[in-house]
Amino acid sequence: MSVALHTHGSARGFDRAILGRVTTAGAAPDERGDHVLVADPAAGDPALEGYAALLTTAGTDTPLVRRSAAAGLPVVHSARTLDHLVPGDVVTLEPSGYVRTLYRIESPHNAIFATDRCNSFCLMCSQPPKAVDDRDRIREHLRLVDLIDPSTSELGITGGEPTLLGGDLLRLIAHLKERLPETALHVLSNGRLFYYGGFARDLAAIGHPDLMIGVPVYSDLPTAHDFVVQSRDAFEQTLIGLQNLGRYGVPVEIRVVLHRHTIDRLPQLAEFLYRNLTFAAHVAFMGLEMMGFAMANRDELWVDPYDYRHQLRDAVLHLVARGMNVSIYNHQLCVVPRDLWPYCRQSISDWKNDYLPLCDRCTVRNRCGGFFTSCLKRRVSEHLTPLARVPD
Repeated sequence: MSVALHTHGSARGFDRAILGRVTTAGAAPDERGDHVLVADPAAGDPALEGYAALLTTAGTDTPLVRRSAAAGLPVVHSARTLDHLVPGDVVTLEPSGYVRTLYRIESPHNAIFATDRCNSFCLMCSQPPKAVDDRDRIREHLRLVDLIDPSTSELGITGGEPTLLGGDLLRLIAHLKERLPETALHVLSNGRLFYYGGFARDLAAIGHPDLMIGVPVYSDLPTAHDFVVQSRDAFEQTLIGLQNLGRYGVPVEIRVVLHRHTIDRLPQLAEFLYRNLTFAAHVAFMGLEMMGFAMANRDELWVDPYDYRHQLRDAVLHLVARGMNVSIYNHQLCVVPRDLWPYCRQSISDWKNDYLPLCDRCTVRNRCGGFFTSCLKRRVSEHLTPLARVPD
């Protein structure tokens, strides 16, 4: 399955990005300033006054678009498709005519993309960092939080490296606590800036009721971890950062991406995590996503998951036996030992998740994590096979 997250049209009447919550049936006059009206050109003559913008597939010479011009309403017209949008989604309209979906009300996989910058350069990064000054993006993030549906169960913060926002990250998390107090928050970070204990302390002081910081640890050996993230002293900074988070009571998740440079010492890493980071709320072993640097380095990184099944089994069961909470992400059940199935999660974001034709014959497909769409034409296991039904 592939879900569109953007579209493109022709913009008119504005020179800076506009954020708004999608409405198709119209909004009350006093609420229209928060909404982008997505209008079907065949659906009559909707009221246009007061909306943040109009978004439509209608062409430039249609009555709807002419009316928007007369009303002085910003518009993106001639959009390629709007079928992916539903009321409650949040979009941003760019003066170029590009329309990004920032939040999808029907998806459990929403995240705020904090920054393009990063202080690591991981070999398998699916979102390669950019050396840009995007500090002003915080205004968009805060506005987005105001527009997100309060019933949202979970929200991520990712990047780039979110902690590079510094105090603005704390400001964002405080705003999330205020506006979306029932929404669980999961922040993906390399953890290195929590080396500074004051930063961890200030984060804890916000008192977000349901916060988790997901931090990667790739080896029990400092040199191996530093090689994966391509940054000297990263291991020391990350471990001290994790200890600081634990010291101030901020829940942490340890994340391990599985590839050629991380699999050989998985059992030793498991023992290291138990000995040094027992306070971790969760340990996640994650399959490789073939995007960004992972694609460029695929020959160096790729290992068939079937070939490291024994190391994965030893690591997972070692931690489970010691009372730690463990999950396996982005793996197919047919390449994972049967006794690890209880720890496999269906986690791939819905717009990235897909299956092969042979999976149609598998009786446990509805329980299987499937594939990143990016992997299907690049690298998948040679041991994939449809499975007959097995007892629960």
